[in-house]
Amino acid sequence: MFKTNNVASRIFERQIRTPAPGTSVHSARRFYENLVPSFTIYDVECPDHSFFKFTDDGQYFVCFSRNRQDLIVYRPTWLSFSCKGEDCDNNQELPPQAKRFESFFTQLYVKPLASCNELICKDFFLYMESNQYGIFATSTAQIQDARGTDGAILGVPSFEKITIHLFRWVEGILTSVGEVCNVSSASNKSHARFMEWENLHPLRKPQHLRLHPGPMLELLRVSGTSQTSAQVAKIHSTRWLEDGFKLDEKVFHNDCVNLTHNMGAFLYDDLLAVVSLRYQTIHILQIRDSGNLVDVRAIGAYCREDDELFINSNLVDNGTNHDQPNSNNSFLSGIKQRLLSFIFREIWSEETDQTQRVQCLKKKFYFHFQDYVDLVILKASRNTDQLPAFFAVYNMETTEIVAFYQNAADELYLLFERFCDHFHATSINSMYMNFISSHSNNIHALEQLKSMKNKATSVSQDSARHGNGVAGYHFQHSILSLHLQVCMPNCLMTLLQFVKKMLSSLPLNCQSMSPSPYFDQSLFRFDEKLISATDRPRQSTDHPIRFISRRQPNILKFKIKTGPEFGGADGRSKKYSHFLFHPAWPLALSFIQPSLFLPPSAVNIHFRR
Repeated sequence: MFKTNNVASRIFERQIRTPAPGTSVHSARRFYENLVPSFTIYDVECPDHSFFKFTDDGQYFVCFSRNRQDLIVYRPTWLSFSCKGEDCDNNQELPPQAKRFESFFTQLYVKPLASCNELICKDFFLYMESNQYGIFATSTAQIQDARGTDGAILGVPSFEKITIHLFRWVEGILTSVGEVCNVSSASNKSHARFMEWENLHPLRKPQHLRLHPGPMLELLRVSGTSQTSAQVAKIHSTRWLEDGFKLDEKVFHNDCVNLTHNMGAFLYDDLLAVVSLRYQTIHILQIRDSGNLVDVRAIGAYCREDDELFINSNLVDNGTNHDQPNSNNSFLSGIKQRLLSFIFREIWSEETDQTQRVQCLKKKFYFHFQDYVDLVILKASRNTDQLPAFFAVYNMETTEIVAFYQNAADELYLLFERFCDHFHATSINSMYMNFISSHSNNIHALEQLKSMKNKATSVSQDSARHGNGVAGYHFQHSILSLHLQVCMPNCLMTLLQFVKKMLSSLPLNCQSMSPSPYFDQSLFRFDEKLISATDRPRQSTDHPIRFISRRQPNILKFKIKTGPEFGGADGRSKKYSHFLFHPAWPLALSFIQPSLFLPPSAVNIHFRR
C-alpha cells in the first residue's frame, strides 16, 4: 500500500488494514526489517565467564564460571542513559558505563553446580519453557582406556560419573490483589485508577513484565451492560523470585554420553532421551511438574518394560544362569534383534521366487550378518567417510524398526528436503520458535539448497564422463547412528558427498538453532558461511557481515563487524568469531577467539541505539 517501509507507515497501515487470515504473525515480523542492530560497542568490559546462550524465550542468559564449577544466570536488560541538550541523537557519545557488560545484563544468581572432581559440560544446556526448567550436565574426567564391564562395548571411553541436573529458574510466585469497585463504565476512572496504581507501585512489577506481560497483570471485568452498571477490577501483581533451585538429578556411572552441542540428549515436551554410548541404551526420562526426573523406559538390551522379567523368569524355570546380557555372551540386545528382523524381512520380500529368495538372503543378509551384528549406536560420528553408517527409525510404542536407510539414500534425502521441520521438535508454547528457516518452510533456503545440489550433480556428471566416478558405500541413522570399521575409497562422487553432507546432520541436535528473526531468510539475506542460526565458532573475517533485505533486493538493512573500522594493525590475531543473538530483541553479542580452545580475547555488543 505504501511505497515506503518505515516504521510510521507500517504502524499506520496496521491500523487501517486487516491482514489476510493466518498472516498476521508474518506482517508483525516485518517490523524487524526496521528494528535492527544499528550500533556496536567494541571490547566490552566483561566478567571472566564462559558465555553460553540465551534461553529460547529470551528471558535469561546462561553463563558458566571459567573453572566450570558454577552456573551464572543473567537477565537481559537494555542500556539506559540520559543526555543534555537539544541535539541528542545517534551522534551523541555514550557514557563510559555503556562499555560495561552490566549495562546490558543484570546478574540474577550464581549457583555451584559441579562438585570438586566434576566439571560442567559447557556445551550442553536444554531449556523447558513450559515450566521454566533448565537441564545441565556435569561429568568427571574422561577415562580413555576403560576396562570392559558387563554390558559395555569396547573402544568407547568412560566417565566415572555423568550427572544430569534439573534446575528451576523461578522459586515461586507472590501475588497481591487489589479491588476497584463502583466504577462507571462510561467514564475513564477505571483507566485513571489503573494508571495511578502503576505510578504508585512501579517496583512491584519486574522489568521483564513490560516486555512479556502475559498472565502477570490481569484486568478482570464483571458484568457491565449499561452506563450505570458497577464493575469490579482486580489487579494481580505477580513477583517472580528468581534464585535458581536444583530440583533433581540423574547420575550415570562408568558411562559415556556425548553431550557436545546437545548431541547425546533430546528434549520433546516433558520427555528427555539420553543416549548411552558405552552401554548402547537410550534412557527415556520424564520431567514431572513437581520437578522430578522419572525413569520411563530404557531401550537397548530390552525394548519393553517387562522383557527383563519375562526372560529371567524363563531362565529360572529352565534352571539356566540368568546373568545380565553383556558383550561377552551370545545374547543380542533387544534393539539389535529388532534391526536384524527388519533387515531379514525386507530382503525376504524383495523376491517372490523361493530359490531367488534364498540366494538373495545368502548374498545380502547372511554374508553381511556379522557386520550387522557389530553395528553400534553412535550419534554424530565426526568422520563418516571412514565409517559406513545407517539411519534407522525406531517406533518406541511397538518396539519395531520401521525404516532403515543408507546415509546416501535418495529416498531419505528427499524426505529430509521436503519435511526437514519434522526432524526436529517444534515448540508448543512459543510460536516464534516455529519460524526457524529451513528448506522445507522457506523458498529462499530451498532455492539455495537446490542450487548446491545442481552444482554437485553437474560435477558428478563431468566426473563420470571422464571416468573418474567411484561408487561409494556409506551410511547413517535417525534415532541411532550405527557404524562398523570398513575402509572407504578416497575418491567419491561429488553428488554422493553432497547427500552425505546434508544427511550427516541427522538426527538434528536439540535446541541448537537460534530463533532470532534476523536469521529468518524470508526477511534477510546473509552469507551463511560467515554466520547462521547454528551457533558455532566460525573463521573470522575482516569484512562486515551484511544483512540484505529480501523484499527490497540490494538494500542493506544492517551490518555487523567484529572489530572497529580502524582497529589494531594485527588482524591476524582474530581467528574465530562466535555470535549470540537474542531471540526477540535487536541485540547480539560477538566473541573473538584466537583459538577454539582459548577464551575470547574481545567481546562486542551490537544493539539498536
